[in-house]
Parts: sequence; structure tokens; C-alpha cells
Amino acid sequence: MIHFTEFDDMGEFVAFRRDIHAHPELGFDEHRTAALVAERLLQWGLEVHTGVAGTGVVGVLRGMRGKRSIGLRADLDALPLQEENHFPHRSVHEGRMHACGHDGHTTMLLAAAWYLSQHRDFSGTVNFIFQPAEEMGKAGARKMIEDGLFDRFPCEAVFALHNFSIGQVGTFALNHGALMASSNTWRVSMKGKGTHASLPHTGIDPVAPTIELAQQLQTLIPKVVDSRERALLAVTQIQGSTAPNVIPDQSWVGGTVRTFSDAVTDLIEGGLRKMAAGIAQAHGCTAEISFIRASPPVVNHVKEAKFAAQVMREVVGDQSVDENYAAVMSAEDFAHMLKVKPGCYAFIGNGEGTHRIPGHGAGTCLIHSTSYDFNDAILPVGATYFSTLAKRWLAQPESDS
Repeated sequence: MIHFTEFDDMGEFVAFRRDIHAHPELGFDEHRTAALVAERLLQWGLEVHTGVAGTGVVGVLRGMRGKRSIGLRADLDALPLQEENHFPHRSVHEGRMHACGHDGHTTMLLAAAWYLSQHRDFSGTVNFIFQPAEEMGKAGARKMIEDGLFDRFPCEAVFALHNFSIGQVGTFALNHGALMASSNTWRVSMKGKGTHASLPHTGIDPVAPTIELAQQLQTLIPKVVDSRERALLAVTQIQGSTAPNVIPDQSWVGGTVRTFSDAVTDLIEGGLRKMAAGIAQAHGCTAEISFIRASPPVVNHVKEAKFAAQVMREVVGDQSVDENYAAVMSAEDFAHMLKVKPGCYAFIGNGEGTHRIPGHGAGTCLIHSTSYDFNDAILPVGATYFSTLAKRWLAQPESDS
């Protein structure tokens, strides 16, 4: 078991993480963050490529021999949330904060790049992928692929980590299949004929079918999805008239769908379209339906997941690795990379943290919370995993590639 001796002094990396936490940037606008990442990589002698999918950065580190390759990915962007923390490194930008820990993911991968740049006695090539725009359905991973990511930087396999509330610092969780759900956004607009609320017979009310659809959609999944499958459809938005005495020309209802396979997503989308069209017709309205597939499910590849789990056990011990973690309904656009390359996505336990906010409890490490802060204690754990994973992967016989 490694005791992170190569990362005993993380002061520089903690300072880096807190600096980018204080200066969060939204998807495809991560100019400052990307420049800081590129600057560090250049200092350590990596071959640096900027502007991949706009603000993405790829650092290429070649070992002394060998043709094998690996991709390690971290995300750069923040969220459009107002931070409630009051520590010195809180966000300086109103309405923006690193509420998901991408500042920590970026720093862990940078620390691994630093370590490997100082110890180049490994085979093959490591591609350090710093991805823009993971959040808000902006599909930065897909955009990087479309911009030639894997053509320009060949990778036999790709790996990534996300901090998560799975237990104490130094724990990992993954599985050999679907780990996270797909993310799909839907909206149905019912179009009728507006009129004054006191004269409903002179118009066609779109609000009533909108309400009916919102209610009936709660029954859709058991009607179209095998009961042995996990899937979710949530109604989260509804909008009618902006005035209390007006029947509008149209109203709409929307929400999210989460699944663990494209086939189940197809079934739900088909059922939603059929239900919306039928209810609209029954009320004399027409339905305009939007179904946007932001990211597919995160599905790990068996060989790569087993390999990653073995490295985790080497780093933190058998008792701290859950290799059969149940899939969660959260989504992640690393899924796009796993659609075109074998690889593994995993969670790293973020513990409890140290800061306290009245009303939020102690040490808030719940992602997407306005009181969230990445736990710096896991920086050496993640950095050790990434660097060890790269060395072990590249050390495999080339005939296995």
C-alpha cells in the first residue's frame, strides 16, 4: 500500500486548487483556468496543446520507451450557483462557484502530471485531458471528441475520477458496468388559442392538457419500461399564463429523464411523445415536443474497471475499495468518451471536510450544494491513483494493447 510519500507536501497544489476555486469559470469560458493549467504543464516539460474544443487543454508526456498510451481526464468548469461559504478562497464572482469539485479534479490530475514529469522511467505516453464544459448539458467531452481529441492524442483507454459522498478520505467506488445514468431533458408545449379567462368558450385552453400530461407522465415508466430496469422521469417545470385572468396561447411542462441504457431512453421518449400527442388531440390542441439527450449513461468497460480497481487496492488497500457500487442517477459527460474508447469512471470518497456553515452542518462535501468545498485531504489520494494507474497501464506487455 502506498502512503502518498511523493505527495507529502501538497501546499503548492492546495494553493492552486483554492485559487481556481476562488475564480470559477463556466463551461467554454474557462480561459483563466486553462491558461493556469497550460502554464504548469509547460513548466514541467510536457507537450501542451490548448484550444481543444475551445478551452480544453491536453498535456502529452512521453516516457523513455514503448508505444502504449493512456488518457487521464479532469473537468475544468464551475456551476452558476451563488456560494454561501465565507472562507478566504470563496468565489470572487457572484453567481458562480466550484460546487462540484472540478477545481479538485483538475488539481489532482495536475499533481499526477507533475509527479510523472519528474519520474519518466515509464513506457509509452500519458495524455492528460483537461476538459471544458462538463456541466449544464454543454457536452464538452463530445465537443473534444468532435475536435479530434483521440485522433490527435491516441489513447488505448481513458480514465477519470469524481469526488463523491461514498465514505471517508481514501475510499474508492466503481463497478464493471453502468455507474451513472444518462441525462435527458424534455419539454412539451401545448398550443391552443388564447382568450380571456371569463370567456373560455372562445378559445382553446392549453393549460388543462399540460396539467393532465404532467400527472399522466408519472405513470409512464411502469407502462413502457421492464420492471427489472431502473429509470426515472421527473416533472420539474410547468408554465401557463403570466396573468391570472388570461388563458394563454400555449403552456408547457418539462423535466428530466434518467436511464442506464439507450434502449430504455428510446422507450421513454417514444412513450412521452405518444402520450403528449394523444392528450393534446383530446383537448383540441397540438403538442410540440423536445427531447434532448445531453449525455448517455456512464458505462464502464469490464477489463478497464477491473484494472482500475486493482490499482486502487494497491493505493489504499482492499478494505477501502468497493468494486460493486450500485449505479447512481446522477449523470456525467465522460460517458461520451466511454462510448468511443474503453475505460473506467470511478468515485473517490471526499470525507467530511473541515468548514462549517450555520444550518448546513459540519464539513459540507455534498456536491452541487452552495456550501460545498472540495476536500483537499483527497488531493494526494487522487494524484497517487492517477500516477500509479498510468505507470501500471503502460507497463503492460504491448501485445495486450
